[in-house]
Amino acid sequence: MVKINHKKLSLIFCLLSIPQLAFANAGVPMIILIMPTLALSIIPIIIIETIYISKKLSLSKKIAGKAVTISNVVSTIVGIPLTWILLVAIQIFTGGGSSYGMDTALGKIIAVTWQAPWLIPHESQLHWMVPVSGLVLMIPFFFVSWWSEYFITNKILKDIDLKEIKRYVRNANLITYGLLSLWPIIMLLIPNG
Repeated sequence: MVKINHKKLSLIFCLLSIPQLAFANAGVPMIILIMPTLALSIIPIIIIETIYISKKLSLSKKIAGKAVTISNVVSTIVGIPLTWILLVAIQIFTGGGSSYGMDTALGKIIAVTWQAPWLIPHESQLHWMVPVSGLVLMIPFFFVSWWSEYFITNKILKDIDLKEIKRYVRNANLITYGLLSLWPIIMLLIPNG
């Protein structure tokens, strides 16, 4: 079991909460927007995936719920943040930490794809950049969720065929990520104001 140092975690949270340490030109680390959305969504995700997995694998809701809950909590708390850190590192080490401007279509595409993990501060453009970057990040997050949940579910449901687990965990994630994509789509549809 992972031991959490609550004092260190509290100190980090406090330091990140001090307004003097926040700079307007620091950009937008998308993980700060993604994790609260996932926290609000985790219970409905677990319910939907439990219903789906229990039906497809002919399991009781209790057994399916255990596998789905454990795998989703791990993929949300560990998989998504680690993936984001890796994506930020790739962004920084490949030159994505600089602004390439918003004057061209290519500049806009770069801003919401290559720079999706940590958006460069284009304040007047964030109303569309945040939701589009959120959609872009769902692609690697989907694959990390699917693979990590497949691995964990396979360990819990040892008597079930691996191919079935892989297929149905993928399909469950396709359903829930499809629903999660409604958050940024709705944000895009809300008029800038």
